Amino acid sequence: MRIGLISDTHIPTAGSDLWPQVYEALRGVDLIMHAGDLHDTIVLDWLEELAPVMAVAGNGDYGGWQRTEPPTDPRLRESRVLTLDGPQGQPLRIGLVHDFPLPEAPPQRTLEGLMKHFFGGPVNVIVRGSTHAAEITTVKGVLIVNPGSPTFPNHRSLCLGTVGYLDIEGGRVQPSIIQLT
Repeated sequence: MRIGLISDTHIPTAGSDLWPQVYEALRGVDLIMHAGDLHDTIVLDWLEELAPVMAVAGNGDYGGWQRTEPPTDPRLRESRVLTLDGPQGQPLRIGLVHDFPLPEAPPQRTLEGLMKHFFGGPVNVIVRGSTHAAEITTVKGVLIVNPGSPTFPNHRSLCLGTVGYLDIEGGRVQPSIIQLT
């Protein structure tokens, strides 16, 4: 299974449509996970033409940007969990959220507490957005992937950014990030 990862698309601020390179990069994936800050839910309609989409709302989806109310699109939630078959018959849980504040600040903010708050308990993988910076890291055995932003990478001016993938085979996860060109 190949999951396409995208976040912080910022439409229409970033333009009237996503870059053609975004569609090309996500063509053929089995599922797309959008980690929030769409700004306009039409992005979900566009991505659903490529594959099923799982999405969460970001902080920019709730205020500002010519918006006075939170989005009412039922496809958006604060966080989501995808459960797949993992290694040795154990579930593979992938959490999706816009902002997952790390590093930890014990005792108030811990990885375990954040996972309980957002995902109802431990997950194996966290897909997050918000920072616009692509990152693959592991914290306390939990894989954390931020695909960055395809439109405003590293909060720079509008330019080609990044998307990511989770390739899952035999319950094992291989993350990757690609620079759009």
